[in-house]
Amino acid sequence: MSGLKITLLQQPLVWMDGSANLRHFDVVMDKLSGRDLIVLPEMFTTGFAMEAAQQSMPEAQVIEWMKEKASQCDAMIAGSAALQTESGAVNRFLLVTPQGGVSHYDKRHLFRMADEHQYYQAGNTRVIVEWRGWRILPLVCYDLRFPVWSRNHGDYDLALYVANWPAPRSQHWQTLLAARAIENQAWVAGCNRVGTDGNGHHYRGDSRVISPQGEIIASCDPHHAARIDAELSLTALQEYREKFPAWRDADNFTLNP
Repeated sequence: MSGLKITLLQQPLVWMDGSANLRHFDVVMDKLSGRDLIVLPEMFTTGFAMEAAQQSMPEAQVIEWMKEKASQCDAMIAGSAALQTESGAVNRFLLVTPQGGVSHYDKRHLFRMADEHQYYQAGNTRVIVEWRGWRILPLVCYDLRFPVWSRNHGDYDLALYVANWPAPRSQHWQTLLAARAIENQAWVAGCNRVGTDGNGHHYRGDSRVISPQGEIIASCDPHHAARIDAELSLTALQEYREKFPAWRDADNFTLNP
C-alpha cells in the first residue's frame, strides 16, 4: 500500500497510575477505526517518572492491553512504557499489530538532566519495523537530539518519535523534528504529551507530522489534548527522493553502539 493513515494521540498522563492511564486511552480510542498506525506518547502508563523503574505495570499487562486495542482498531498501536526486564529497567517503545505481533526498541539516549541514565538501561540496537508496506524507525524523546542515531541509510520511510518533551524547550522539539525529516528525506511524526507531571514540568504537546521536505502537514493547538490525523504517501516519498537524491551524497561512517 502507498498510503499510511496515522493518528497521534496528544494526551495528558496521570502520574504513576497505569490503570488510570489505560482507562483514559480506552475512552480516547473507543470507536477509533480506519487508521493504520495509532501513536501514544512516551511512558504512556506513568508519565516520565524515574519511580517507574521499580513501580511500573508488568510488561505482559501493557502488551496485552495494546494487543486488545490493536485488534479493536485494526491498527498498529505504538508508544513507550517504563518496564522491568531481566537485565534491568528500560524505557521501551512497543509496536503491536492487530495480529498480536510485538516489536520493541529500547531508548538509547537517556536524559541525564533527569538522571534517567541512573534508573534505566540504555538500548544499543537500532530497530526497523515493517508495517503495511512501510518501514518505520521508532525512537524516543531525547534520541531526537542525536542525528547520527536517526540517520536514514535508505532503510526507513517514517521516523516515529514519542516524547515527554517539556514546554521550555518546545522550540527545540519543533525545529529538530523538521531537521530530521529534511536531512533524512523521510516522513517524520512526533507525538508528545500535554499537561503537568508529578515533578511540576509542563508540556505543550506540539505533536505533528512532517513531510520529507520539512512541511508540517498535520498539527494541533498547543496545551490541548488532541487527536492528530494524517495520511502519508509512500509514492510521494519515493518520487521526491528520486527527483532530489541528496541521499546519494551522504557521508559514509560506521556507528559503534
